[in-house]
Amino acid sequence: MPLTALPIAFLFPGQGSQELNMGRDVAEAQSAAMDLWKLGEKLSGLKLREIYWGEDGATPAPEMSDTKALQPALTVVNVSLWLAAKPRTANLRVVGTAGHSLGEFAALAAAGVLSVEDVIKAVCERGKLMAGAGKEGHGMAAVVKLPLEVVEGIVDKAAKQTGAFLRIANYNSPAQYVLSGEKPALDLAAALVKEAKGRAVPLAVSGAFHSPLMSEPANVFATILEGLRWQPAQFPVCMNVTGMPESNPGILKTLLTAQMTSSVLWTTTMQNLYAAGARRFVEIGPKAVLTKLVGQNLEGIDDALAQSAGNMDAVMEL
Repeated sequence: MPLTALPIAFLFPGQGSQELNMGRDVAEAQSAAMDLWKLGEKLSGLKLREIYWGEDGATPAPEMSDTKALQPALTVVNVSLWLAAKPRTANLRVVGTAGHSLGEFAALAAAGVLSVEDVIKAVCERGKLMAGAGKEGHGMAAVVKLPLEVVEGIVDKAAKQTGAFLRIANYNSPAQYVLSGEKPALDLAAALVKEAKGRAVPLAVSGAFHSPLMSEPANVFATILEGLRWQPAQFPVCMNVTGMPESNPGILKTLLTAQMTSSVLWTTTMQNLYAAGARRFVEIGPKAVLTKLVGQNLEGIDDALAQSAGNMDAVMEL
């Protein structure tokens, strides 16, 4: 069967997928993409192209991981790549789309639920709010090489013994989870992970994202989402909060409003996209992080194809 005949799902990456010169080739080839960078810079008040492109041969700027800059910049890249790819999707059977955390905004733009302008406006505000909510002693850590039941036991033990908050914030795959919470519990969890022969990796983030510790900025952000123009989805969006496909704009708004304080159910999302018929999974965004997770989440399934479209050349090959 030719690739174009396979039912397809589009995936959009989130924080952690940033890289030097991301989106530059698209912006230099298409003026509409360059205009999105300029819009992101205007709304964020930051020199995004200077941060993420720099000079030829430059090393990545420290600001690349700053969530105030990262959220608008990565969203501009994801959306720019989608707009470049969109004309090539006209004859494809699109089953649905999903975005990991921040990537959910690009997914909603791809499905026509929110305009590109509203999405960039929203993520600029989201980045500022989340950066401002960072507190000393709050953080996140990735845990790999341990099954869910072991990770759950570690989280429960670390929280009880320290009296500090801790939760699983990201269910990325059956062997990759992200913890979010307060430092005493994170530190104990890291030690317990090592005892269990797993690996815990602290993440360079400014707060305990995807947890109730983000409730204050989430409440402010909810008012911003209320002011956006919501439309029915042109194809279903599997949302992080439930992992279920949705098309109703009211439900999509409710789920996006809850996203900042809720866990990312990415394994459930991938399984539901497959159950809906998707056999070709295309990541629209840099670094191919989600492409690698397809196989982990659909292990043992032979008819699922994953590919990355992280630059203009890859988009032209869809």
